[in-house]
Amino acid sequence: MTKFATFAAALSLSATSALAGGFVAPVVEVEPVVVEQRAATTNAGLVVPALLLLAVIAAVASDDDDS
Repeated sequence: MTKFATFAAALSLSATSALAGGFVAPVVEVEPVVVEQRAATTNAGLVVPALLLLAVIAAVASDDDDS
């Protein structure tokens, strides 16, 4: 009788822990991928002289000396 009582107690304890919460799917957190992009820069070494050249060309073109 004690073997039966011990077996019944062990079975009832294992059954309640197995059915306690049910199956829960594991949640996997995915870290976002960070992509570093360089900002598009203009070459100031070419822009400033080009603007000065356009200003000189505009000044020469607008010169209306008829002499």
